[in-house]
Amino acid sequence: MEKNQEIERSIIKKFRKEIWAKFIKAVIEYELIQENDNIMVCISGGKDSFLLAKCIQELIKHGKVKFKASYVVMDPGYTKENRKAIEENAKVMNIPIEIFESDIFDVVTKVEKSPCYLCARMRRGCLYNKAQELGCNKIALGHHFNDVIETTLLSMFYGAEIKTMMPKLHSENFSGLELIRPLYLVKENDIISWAKYNELKFLNCACKFTEKCSFKEEESKRLEIKKLIRELKNNNDKVDYNIFKALDNVNIDCVLGTKKDKVYTSFLDKYEK
Repeated sequence: MEKNQEIERSIIKKFRKEIWAKFIKAVIEYELIQENDNIMVCISGGKDSFLLAKCIQELIKHGKVKFKASYVVMDPGYTKENRKAIEENAKVMNIPIEIFESDIFDVVTKVEKSPCYLCARMRRGCLYNKAQELGCNKIALGHHFNDVIETTLLSMFYGAEIKTMMPKLHSENFSGLELIRPLYLVKENDIISWAKYNELKFLNCACKFTEKCSFKEEESKRLEIKKLIRELKNNNDKVDYNIFKALDNVNIDCVLGTKKDKVYTSFLDKYEK
């Protein structure tokens, strides 16, 4: 059996409960993929996006819904070594990637304040433009369960609001495009286990700017949240699930205020009614 076939089989067989079943559940539960969709799967070079690409490939082969997918890598200025690593992984995994280039890293290295935020915004814009060029109606990203709960706590602790990373959302600036996150229910540890089982090595952060930095604020905060969740799970192994479920079980009668379409409503507005 060839390497790519072993990788595919591991998703369906060995990691069926941890990865494949949760991938399928998210696709169905959140209605992420419909008949005749044309999806651009974004591959950054990391474990999450490569796993997503393989899951999408398997769904096209074995699923009941007919749709198309393009597997796209945006090169924002990778080193030759990192680009080669992405190309080699794609070859081993039998993923027909298309690489297009941008100068995002060159732009970001000239910015002192919030370079990671600017980079993320510029990346998103480039990807949406590429999706339109390809005639796609959806963009698939590799965010997973842990990204969701970590983002939720980051919003609470540092943004003073309760919000989460949604399984799908419409683009505000690119009409007709939708962003989807099919790995929404898959846990990061299971993705790591899958990569180790198949002896696959992926990029972590390939950014030339952050490689030169001794302190990365956003990453530092996220690592802080990861550590906190690990510590809490020592006493309650369901704490990560409870954080996730809380966002699907908000008791509006017991919150001080809510915001809808940027309009704030206080509990006092309806208190005497």
